[in-house]
Amino acid sequence: MKYDLYLRGYVGGADFDADLVSRVLAKHKDQPVTVLIDSLGGSLATALSIAAAFREHGDVTAHFVGMNASAATIASMGAKTITIDECAMYLVHKCSAEFFQWASLNADQLQEQIDQLAQMKSDLEKMDLNVAQMYARKCKKPVADLLALMKTGGWLTAAEAHQWGFVDSLTDNHEDSVPVLTEDLAASMQANGLPLPDMEIKATPTPSGFNKLVEMLSSFFQRKPETTTEVTNPKISNDMNKLLPLLAVALAMQQQEFTLTDEKLSLTAGQADTLEAHLKSLNDQIAAQTKTIADKDSRIADLEKQLAQKPADETAQVINQPGNPALTLEAEFAQNLAKAQELYNQLP
Repeated sequence: MKYDLYLRGYVGGADFDADLVSRVLAKHKDQPVTVLIDSLGGSLATALSIAAAFREHGDVTAHFVGMNASAATIASMGAKTITIDECAMYLVHKCSAEFFQWASLNADQLQEQIDQLAQMKSDLEKMDLNVAQMYARKCKKPVADLLALMKTGGWLTAAEAHQWGFVDSLTDNHEDSVPVLTEDLAASMQANGLPLPDMEIKATPTPSGFNKLVEMLSSFFQRKPETTTEVTNPKISNDMNKLLPLLAVALAMQQQEFTLTDEKLSLTAGQADTLEAHLKSLNDQIAAQTKTIADKDSRIADLEKQLAQKPADETAQVINQPGNPALTLEAEFAQNLAKAQELYNQLP
């Protein structure tokens, strides 16, 4: 199935961005839009913006695959229709905010900290109520029931999500893959306070050459913000314009042969392998040049040490003494100059 919009990864990142959603919806004004969602969540602010954009468009179908939680579920609430793959997972939970305090406080400072925490708690409760009301409208259930479910924060199967009313129907699309809980994914979920589903944790597979390229490009274009209160949207199109000529040189292709749509660059598996080989060749060249420079630096250091030890003869030996058969001052100077020139010529 072909989708008009793919939203994956961190909500608020480059691949799950409110501006990207607005651009795609604008291109399909007064037309049905299909959206694929596969995300463990992220920024509540971004999720609310996307939900509002879906609602304003009026004819959006959101389809969940994989493991979806938190802000990803909130973003879908503005869609006209929501479906989920029968093998997918779904999680709602109460809102949270980063907090860490390690200090020595007196009584007044401690009271200030208590007041700040009380305000934070109040803000989070308002966010929870707002989200619960959105869920309740979709599920056609009391807000109190949704708040209780959010407090529990357990994973729902696709069938359970359908029973609650979060989604309108289950699907069994051929292209939808069964979610896999890898070691890396489990560690990421625990680090972000998400409960682990009742699934077998499998070893993280070693990425192939093509996957390594995808990860490299993803790290270049997608930057996860340090906090969820403010999201920085990178200038993807400008970065692409700088990167395309470099890729064209690496692949010995014309820049026009690349596929660039909606600020996404598409490469074939063959192109990816060629690029990886080119990068390896460049790394080998850099390593060889680094060794050559190190060898030359060592040689220069040795020569400088020789010059510092005895750059010329003793001063007493170059003074012309009357009646002495030794070389004249001019001849001695010329001889020392020749020695210095010989040492200089040995420099690389």
